[in-house]
Amino acid sequence: MFDKFALLGFGEGGWGLALLQGAGITISIALATLPFGLALGLIVALGARSQRTLPRMLATAYTTVFRGVPELLTLYIIYFGIQVLLQEAWRRLGLPGSFSMPPFVAGMVALGVVLSAFSSEVWVGALNSIPKGQREAAAALGLTKGQAFRLVVFPQLIRVALPGLGNNWMVLLKETSLVSVITLPDIMFITTRANVATKEPFLFFGAAMAIYLFFSMISAWGIGRMEARANRGIAAFGGATR
Repeated sequence: MFDKFALLGFGEGGWGLALLQGAGITISIALATLPFGLALGLIVALGARSQRTLPRMLATAYTTVFRGVPELLTLYIIYFGIQVLLQEAWRRLGLPGSFSMPPFVAGMVALGVVLSAFSSEVWVGALNSIPKGQREAAAALGLTKGQAFRLVVFPQLIRVALPGLGNNWMVLLKETSLVSVITLPDIMFITTRANVATKEPFLFFGAAMAIYLFFSMISAWGIGRMEARANRGIAAFGGATR
């Protein structure tokens, strides 16, 4: 029994260092994807609330596609399909060598576009919750639309959207496991290799489960702290939002 747990160690024959490196890859791609996906999602949300028809249509089509297509298929399309297109463009431009998309970049882009599609709905709901009169008051003070959004709308937007965006982050953490199929050495890739080498599925997949749970618990604690900080002014006035 104890010999099996020695396989998780850092000594000779142990997979501890590889698991630690895989955990680093997992959290790295999640952290790299988050700002990209949330920023793109906010742009899509602004397009969805635009008064012009074309941005609304494009935003609707974008969210429909990437919310409806399986995440794994999106990953395959970006890693294999887009790479083929870029290689062909590389060849037509007569550039030396060939283009190869790194698995980390492909994973980040694929997970990012999926995250943006789901987070855009959170952003839209948060934007709809902010009274129009606040924008009008900002305009009356001489603020441009950009200044009004940055100084008046966005701080309130974060407070309202934070719970939904926190859920998106928790989902993103789990979806990072998909990048193992494009040979990125994350937790799932390492534990799958370890299982093949040692024939100990419960040990290594159980270790993977423990690592994901650890990340999830730390994330839940951090999100809770951010929500408490964002709502500190509301709590101070007994929930009033004057």
